[in-house]
This record gives sequence, C-alpha cells and structure tokens, in this order.
Amino acid sequence: MTKYILRRLLQSIPLLLLITIFVFLLTKATGDPLSYLAEDPRVTEADRMRIRARYGLDDPIYIQFLHWVVGDDWYKRDIDGDGEPDEYGRRKGILRGDFGESIRFRKPVSQVIGQFLPNTLLLGGTAFFATIVLSLVLGIYAALHQYSLGDNIFTAVAFFTYSMPSFLMALILVQIFSVEFKNWGLPSLPVVGMYDPRGDQSIDELLLHLILPATSLASISIAGYARYIRATMLEVINEDYVRTARAKGLSERRVIYLHALKNAALPIITLLGLNLPFILSGAVITETIFSWPGMGFMFINALNQFDATLVVAFVILISVFVVIFQLLADIMYAWLDPRVQYS
Repeated sequence: MTKYILRRLLQSIPLLLLITIFVFLLTKATGDPLSYLAEDPRVTEADRMRIRARYGLDDPIYIQFLHWVVGDDWYKRDIDGDGEPDEYGRRKGILRGDFGESIRFRKPVSQVIGQFLPNTLLLGGTAFFATIVLSLVLGIYAALHQYSLGDNIFTAVAFFTYSMPSFLMALILVQIFSVEFKNWGLPSLPVVGMYDPRGDQSIDELLLHLILPATSLASISIAGYARYIRATMLEVINEDYVRTARAKGLSERRVIYLHALKNAALPIITLLGLNLPFILSGAVITETIFSWPGMGFMFINALNQFDATLVVAFVILISVFVVIFQLLADIMYAWLDPRVQYS
C-alpha cells in the first residue's frame, strides 16, 4: 500500500504541472490584470510601469511563470526607475507555498485564501454531513421498501430535485423561506452573508444564516447520492453472502449495516472522491447567490476583477484536492473490500 501511495503521488506531479501551465497561460491570454488602472486619472503612466515592475508583469511570459513557480528576488528589481535595486522582499514561489500577491487585495494569496477558506469549510462541511446522513437514511429505506408508497414518493422527489439547477433551487428556497414567510407573518430566514450587519456576530445568527445556503447546497446532492445508495443496496441485499448472514441468525440491523451497506458503499466512495474537493473549494453559485464569504464567492470576485494570481491559486488548490481525495478514495476501497489489493 505504501508503494502504491508513493507511486500515485509521483504520478500526480506531471498532472499538476500541466494544469499549472495551462491555467497560467490561459489567464495571461485573457488580458492585462492592471488594465483597470488606465481608468483612474490619478494613476500616471510612470505609476503603471512601476506597479507592473513590482508584480513582474513586464517580464516575458516564460520568465513570469518560472518566477511564479520557483521564486523571484524582488529586491533585485528597479521598481522606482532610479537605476538602483529596491528592497521589496523575496517571493518564494508555489513550490515553497508562496502563490504570490493578490493584485486586488494587496495581500499574499495565502492570506486571502486563509480568510475565505474557513467559511467554505463551515458551509461545505455542514452540507456534506447532512448529505451523507440523509442520503444513507433515505437510500436504505427506499431499498428495503422497494415499490412502496414511500419509495415512490422518494423517487419522484429525487428525480425532481436532481434535475433542478442549483441556482434555481437556491432562488426557490429564498422565495419560500424568506420572502413568502415574511409576507405570511411567519419567522423568515436571512439570505445574505454570515451575520446580520446590524446585529451581533453570535452563534445563533450564524446558524440562521447557514440554513438556506447549506440546504441549497445539500438538497441536490442528497437526491443523487440517495438514488445511488438505493440502487447499490438493491444489488447486494439479494447476494448469497447476505442470505447466508440471515441464515446464521444475525439481526436484520447487523445484516444491513455491516454486510450489505459496507459493500454497497463502494460506488459512493467514487462519487465522494470526485465531488468532495469541489465542496471544499467553494460552491460558486450557492455562495454567490447568498453572498456567503467563502472560496466560491472569492473566485467570482477574482474573475470579475481579473485577479489572475488569485484565480490560478484557486484552480491549483482544487486540483490538489482532487488528487488527494481520489487517493483517499482508493485507500477506502481497500479498507471496505479486502478483495481490492494494491501492490
């Protein structure tokens, strides 16, 4: 297993390198990240040249990429044009964890991500926990009560929910639980941000603001995962080893949760390995609609403001998450099914 993990990590290096090159070149081809300065009459041409030099944008593209990856001695740059090198510190490069400086925030990218990532982890973690718990409950119930009234209702609701775009689900929840509830004189739920700007930043306020975005984020995933669990459970509950477990006198609960569910969970691990990184990196649409200050909200603002450094770091972060969680999914395969062997 150790050799397999090391081999997978080594195989991911050229993949991440290709992703890095592609995203870096794509952002450079979309335009000048400092073009907004031309609209400010207070910024002179000399100021723009000095800012371009500070961020290394006056270098050829391949030099910019090398400096971004392996680092650059800022103090060797003549920023103010006086012929002498200026001291601005040293950028270490992404190989040493330095993604550069955000042009818009005027702060290191790592600090910007550290500001928004905890909010996304809170939202994504809540939605993920609700997705797993409710998917298991609904999927197992539907499989054990196949073609019953409850199964038919669950199937209809699941197909309706799963086919709905995420932005439409969010807007429906806002309309019902915020707008209509207020019109009906019922307690309504907040839809913007994490706290009421006019109130205190308490846990109660945070939980109230978390309900709608977490529900919007989890509802579609619950429908999809529950359908997969139902299908895989139907496949395994009639297998010979399940009938043998029942014949041995094991309780139905032990048969379902220990023998059947453990094997039925294998296809779900694949879905989690693919989808979980994108939950952690930020539900872009959900966070934008609810103005939740997370990674997705940050990414949209970075695109609108063309903060190329922040956009590239965001994509690289997602890529690393994908590689890590796919590796964890493979390890989970071997733990859940002893027949899976890695050498």
